[in-house]
Amino acid sequence: MNILQALFFPPDQPGGVSSMVPYIQERFNKMGWQMELFSIPKRVRSKGQDAVRFDTFDIRRYEGNPIIDKYIQTYRDYLWWTRMRITKSYDLIHAHHPIAALAMKELYPEMPLIMTIHSSYERELILNGKIREGGLEHQFLTSIYSELEAKADRILTVSESFRTYVSPYIKNPDAIKVIPNGFDEKRFRPISHENEVVQLITVCRLVPAKGLDILLHACAGLKAKGHAFVLHIIGDGPIRPELEMLAQRLNLYDDIIFYGYMLHPEEFMPFFDVFVLPSRAEAFGSVFAEAALCWLALVGTNVGGIAEQIDDGVNGLLVPPEDPDALCDALEKMISDPSFRYNLARAAWNKAKKVYSLQRVISQLKAVYLEVHPETEATP
Repeated sequence: MNILQALFFPPDQPGGVSSMVPYIQERFNKMGWQMELFSIPKRVRSKGQDAVRFDTFDIRRYEGNPIIDKYIQTYRDYLWWTRMRITKSYDLIHAHHPIAALAMKELYPEMPLIMTIHSSYERELILNGKIREGGLEHQFLTSIYSELEAKADRILTVSESFRTYVSPYIKNPDAIKVIPNGFDEKRFRPISHENEVVQLITVCRLVPAKGLDILLHACAGLKAKGHAFVLHIIGDGPIRPELEMLAQRLNLYDDIIFYGYMLHPEEFMPFFDVFVLPSRAEAFGSVFAEAALCWLALVGTNVGGIAEQIDDGVNGLLVPPEDPDALCDALEKMISDPSFRYNLARAAWNKAKKVYSLQRVISQLKAVYLEVHPETEATP
């Protein structure tokens, strides 16, 4: 079978899709299936001129809104780039972004289309203070789900919680299949180590939705209680200056290291002790599974896909979002009791190897691909 994996970002960008899809391609190619990756470069801006229409709603009521106009122009650019670069047909297309899915179906309506919805752009914009819930932008972005349902031959998503989230915006949510992300365990090499001072680490884009302001306030509470630690923050984003100023105000600057963007943080993570990320929302939260495979103890918020990965008190600790005191208490448990921390980390590693293996994703995707485009299976 000849398959195109249609991404939005190039696969060298941070995030769950980029950390998984190239390894899926490698495994399928070894099985004898042809699989290619496609994405739009960042340099392509304002090239597309196509008239845009949608089948399930009238785009004209949204015209003139800056955020929506930018989204539509990005769609036009993706159409322009795809038309120029793709010169062959495929047995099926598997898209990992709504713009990629809609562009592929517009240009190649005869090719079967599978769409994996990995996250919610509108929810990220709301949490980052860019739009308001129920506003025009929110209405437009949630209308895209019904358009995807109408256009795609099969819709997948990464967690039960995210399927629940999109259910109000589509007609048949039961038809959405959940395939959690999977990870090639060969990328992760746990290292036996003893840190004199507990090392905390978080990896994310530095945006309000990730709740790092809550983390810094929790760390200030830890310091006030006399606990020694170092917090390592890997990632970059628009609120980095704001976070650095907050760290100074909370007298934490000497306890925190800001690294900026790192392409392969999994090479760095095994040297630390506790992974913590108090996200305000998370469709899946790939970085938790990655941290677990590095044998780190996990602390996260009881939201979305994080709550599906962490069984509280068994393989990590869950706290409510927006609660620095609860987060401080959870981190204090991790810092104060090395045996407790070790046991949680081992349980997290065991679950991640079993539930979030790349081979499980390959098997599930293979079954979906053969349902959409039946053919004789390739010989491994």
